[in-house]
Amino acid sequence: MYQVIARKYRPQRFQDVVNQEHVKTTLENAIAQKRIAHGYIFSGQRGTGKTTMARILARCLNCIEGPTATPCGVCASCREITAGGTVDVIEIDAASNRGINEMRELRENVRYQPARDRYKVFIIDEAHQITSEAFNALLKTIEEPPPWVVFVLCTTEAHKIPATIASRCQHFSFRSVDFEDLTARMAWICQQEGVEADAEVLAVLAQAGEGSVRDSLSALDQAIACCGNRLNPAEVRTLLGAFSLEALDQISQALAAGNAARMLEVVDELECNGHNLQHFSRELARYFRNLLVTRVAGASSARLIAASQAQRDKLAETAAQFSEEDLARYLQLSLELFRDLQSSLQPRFHLEIGLVRMVHAGRLLPIEQALAELKGASPATVPQPAIAAVKPPAPASDSAGRERLHAHLTQLGLTHLADAVENARIAVSGGELQIATTKTYVIYFRDRQMADAVREVFGRPLKLQVTISEEAGLASSGDPPRAPTTASTGDAATERALANPEVQRFQDAFPGSKVYKVRNLKE
Repeated sequence: MYQVIARKYRPQRFQDVVNQEHVKTTLENAIAQKRIAHGYIFSGQRGTGKTTMARILARCLNCIEGPTATPCGVCASCREITAGGTVDVIEIDAASNRGINEMRELRENVRYQPARDRYKVFIIDEAHQITSEAFNALLKTIEEPPPWVVFVLCTTEAHKIPATIASRCQHFSFRSVDFEDLTARMAWICQQEGVEADAEVLAVLAQAGEGSVRDSLSALDQAIACCGNRLNPAEVRTLLGAFSLEALDQISQALAAGNAARMLEVVDELECNGHNLQHFSRELARYFRNLLVTRVAGASSARLIAASQAQRDKLAETAAQFSEEDLARYLQLSLELFRDLQSSLQPRFHLEIGLVRMVHAGRLLPIEQALAELKGASPATVPQPAIAAVKPPAPASDSAGRERLHAHLTQLGLTHLADAVENARIAVSGGELQIATTKTYVIYFRDRQMADAVREVFGRPLKLQVTISEEAGLASSGDPPRAPTTASTGDAATERALANPEVQRFQDAFPGSKVYKVRNLKE
């Protein structure tokens, strides 16, 4: 009868267990020094070796050559424990044996000595599901068991184990398995099974397991059943519902280009191909997390990202196109999107608006940069278009071109950009569009939609060269009036504050802002 890979290659010795060096070393030393505790708690995420380690510990204690850290594997005790048929190693599923009556029965069983072996080992799986009353019934037994009894409580939720129980046991926390160790283990198993699997396939399987050896091996079993002895990356991804880096890279390309329409096309493709949109949003959040880690950590990000070397190289290439601030913003938005999709009755609509929001978020400027530009001084790190810090003569006005650009922006519904054009003088010189405007409107000429509109109106891409000009009559309607304040101007402190150049600059920067109260700090 066929035996699944996860069971067929289940470790039988400490050295066969992947990772968990801190657990293996401690248990090996305890056995060598004859310092064997009467109670252990093995906690950690699923598929990391908790129950496997408990069975190996039982073999070490009951091997005919033991107690030993290297059981022989051929004696009757070792073979029966491996097969799960010995009466002295009792495995209990606490998910279905969680009540007080089952614990009373276990307590009675503890009183009797082993039938043949040296120790009677009780392995209680999913121990966190035992009821409070049942734990209380077991408390005294775990605290002072007979010398021939060892308890091993395995759980994925250690915080649910009562403190009275945990304080009487030695606690070992199992860690998720490192990506490289997991792929190496699967590569060895594929070699034993005569299966061809390249690094990309193993990476997909390891990512599907999310640090769980058992989950990854189950995915490997499924892939072999689907593809035979030669695993194809595309087929394995389709089987597991995974998304390739190239598919996710479509989102980053659309963000880099500021192309909201492409986002809608991606969602339509996902819907037409029958992909789970919730799963896509989860993978998208993981993708942005990996991009952010790559951008922040650089060359040292290898151990922080569960991906092959080729995938890490591609992530580094993509991450270089964005700033850390942009990637952090995209990650936050993708996490919010994934959360919203969990309860959405219209997941497609939520995904569409979420991706379009990311495009708009990419057009935001840091407040420091915006204020610097409003003052007429561009930071060294600000890309083109350049902002002149001086006041050169305004270019000769190209009224026809300005009117066409204004009409085009108005037709697109971009009224804030249309206002900026209306309050500026523009002229085409070579490959540049020279713009003279006031501080109030400088920031609008940095919008990507402005550059797109210029290209469409003038029939070719133009470099926007923006200069600050406060000349009278620059705009057809003049500078916008300063917003009135609501603070009382009856006292000297208020008048001095409102006359302060910095206050006036902020009022110019944020039209419609109001000063509600002025307080004298000396009082």
